Amino acid sequence: MSMTAADFVTLDEQWSTHNYHPLPVVIAAAEGAWVTDVDGRRYLDFLAGYSALNFGHRHPALVAAAVEQLGRVTLTSRAFHHDQLGLFCRELAELTGTEMVLPMNSGAEAVESALKVARKWAYQVKGVPDGAAEIIVAGSNFHGRTTTIISFSTDDTARAGFGPYTPGFRVVKYGDTQALADAITPRTAAVLVEPVQGEAGVLTPPTGYLREVRQLCTDNDVLLIADEIQSGLGRTGTLFACEHDGVTADLYTLGKALGGGILPVSAVVGRRDVLGVLQPGEHGSTFGGNPLACAVGRAVLELLRSGDYLARSASLGTHLHARLGSLVGHGVAEVRGRGLWAGVEIAPGGLTAREVSEELMRRGVLCKETHDTTLRVAPPLMISRADLDLGVDTITEVLAR
Repeated sequence: MSMTAADFVTLDEQWSTHNYHPLPVVIAAAEGAWVTDVDGRRYLDFLAGYSALNFGHRHPALVAAAVEQLGRVTLTSRAFHHDQLGLFCRELAELTGTEMVLPMNSGAEAVESALKVARKWAYQVKGVPDGAAEIIVAGSNFHGRTTTIISFSTDDTARAGFGPYTPGFRVVKYGDTQALADAITPRTAAVLVEPVQGEAGVLTPPTGYLREVRQLCTDNDVLLIADEIQSGLGRTGTLFACEHDGVTADLYTLGKALGGGILPVSAVVGRRDVLGVLQPGEHGSTFGGNPLACAVGRAVLELLRSGDYLARSASLGTHLHARLGSLVGHGVAEVRGRGLWAGVEIAPGGLTAREVSEELMRRGVLCKETHDTTLRVAPPLMISRADLDLGVDTITEVLAR
């Protein structure tokens, strides 16, 4: 007897921990910008795995790289060298204009790694007394859900009930450079910031903010860590979202799209004199930098090198924001974002963002809310203009109800 979508949802609800609140669609297959559920109905993917699927589902070049590597070797652990690691690290450093790469798996691992490196650098290079280093972060941030990361979250849903919390962090308002300047002390090791705050509702920084943050870090011998896990690798129309402000960070955290939607791949990239403070045994990961991850990551870098995806994100992003912007005053209060990434603030008095997401699903478009009022729109960068318009048309119809 075949299983229905309801059967699969019931299984999930019974056996998996309830740490997500998914829409009741059960996906069984996918290709490009489209997914198909267990009943054979197709849906337009307007979320792209929060940027993990920047190149769409099952991109042929990425699948081919994975299949080829699966036939050779998938894991050696870092106890040995393998023939993909050095190539991956060199190609990633060259593409990003950085000097050294620390490969990991998940985005949260990349952030944790960057925090460890920043502290080690502060003690070993800057001369901060051992155990006294502080890292400044922005309010409304989202950098992951590990215990250390949620210790400096301002989101009660992510933070409440998980204490005691890790010390060593100072939180200042996002976009407020005076608050940042006031928080810097001789013990400050780094400033960690998202160039675009995704989970907070796709919030873009005030004009000049990132440049002022960069200058404050330079003037005070403080590392600037840019979390580009969602915003990087083409999502905003540039390789890094920092480029919109002409800013270069000392360290970048990358993930999501780096794995091509096939497996988790993340990395910290940046200055050699910073990442170089790590010595053997001080940090590691069994799967970080494994041959399969490196092979897929190299195929991702090959797609990015042409510049085609960056150009598509920029041009289609302009079209997306123009169309969504026309909805302001018609069920939409505000549209934020850059490139193929938008936070659509639903006007009060109508549907909630969750209800909008559910109605979009019923009409064949998969999108997701963040908090109660914002619809997050982030289609794959390979989406066609016609499919992009289809998704926006559907949003327009739902909000016009």
